[in-house]
Amino acid sequence: MSPAEKDGATAATPEALLSVRGLEKHFPVTKGLLKKQVAAVRAVDGVSFDVFKGETLGVVGESGCGKTTMGRLITRLLEPTGGEIVFEGHDITHMPQTRLRPLRRDIQMIFQDPYSSLNPRHTVGAIVGAPYRIQGIKTEQSIKKEVQDILALVGLNPEHYNRYPHEFSGGQRQRIGIARTLTLKPKLIVADEPVSALDVSIQAQVVNLLEDLQNELDLTYVIIAHDLSVVRHISDRVAVMYLGKIVELADRKSLYESPMHPYTNALMSAVPIPDPARRKDRKRIRLQGDVPSPLNPPPACRFHTRCWKAQEICKKVEPPLVELAVGHQVACHFPENAPEGFTPGDVTAADPGPLKTTVR
Repeated sequence: MSPAEKDGATAATPEALLSVRGLEKHFPVTKGLLKKQVAAVRAVDGVSFDVFKGETLGVVGESGCGKTTMGRLITRLLEPTGGEIVFEGHDITHMPQTRLRPLRRDIQMIFQDPYSSLNPRHTVGAIVGAPYRIQGIKTEQSIKKEVQDILALVGLNPEHYNRYPHEFSGGQRQRIGIARTLTLKPKLIVADEPVSALDVSIQAQVVNLLEDLQNELDLTYVIIAHDLSVVRHISDRVAVMYLGKIVELADRKSLYESPMHPYTNALMSAVPIPDPARRKDRKRIRLQGDVPSPLNPPPACRFHTRCWKAQEICKKVEPPLVELAVGHQVACHFPENAPEGFTPGDVTAADPGPLKTTVR
């Protein structure tokens, strides 16, 4: 919270570090000897959001909803089909690789699997020091000292410099991956399921490490996860994705205490509750059927085939992502916990613009 906010003054809208508008990624489906395109998998289909400096944006949703693809588009590991990605005021949507190389210093990614993301033939020193060598910004003599300092920063022994990945546990390997991400002092880190492959006790350690690093190094995160408890702990704002689209975007407190989209309510009802009394009183929402194929998504609202509130308008008119409360955007004709004065089914298209919210 800024000093102005503590004094009760109105805080100015922070400038977005990353702005995404209408982002799309369609994977072609080909057939025959000539590889003629007959369809396309709409992995990401019109996603818009902002990420502000110093905050953590959590992205949640079922497997196959497009979270990982979106993360790889942001880091430009994949070429977007359409839309716009603006980082620090510069359009990087279709920036050529020659110009992207310097940008790699500012945007880094933590991968999901700590086992397959590290080259088993390379030592820890070679893995963590690789960004220095690729970018050509450190001499070979100074790389070892820099790498050992970073290993110590993420909670590893600097003497592990000459060891190989197979000599470490899963949590230690993820720390090595985080160390590699930090070498170039990035401004934005996209973490793709950074703790899903780890034991529960180790998950807490890695999540706390990410928070400590953010405070110490002034990092900005986009955390992709399916564990809503982890997202609630670490995120400032949360975006809920379903079948290639963001269906709800709000600050953490608003989303968890008063979710509006039926899909978000279903996800929340599945979160384990340690208190037996509260668990007994909670209503479990069980969605019918599987997630539709992104190869042929349902028309209009993509959730209407599984939604208990769906009506005829949901099958004909796609609800845009609009702001119904301060800092709370939702794409639904019949949202739950809607503010007073909202008329169900009366959602009109509008550009939400930058999201006005307080970041920590």
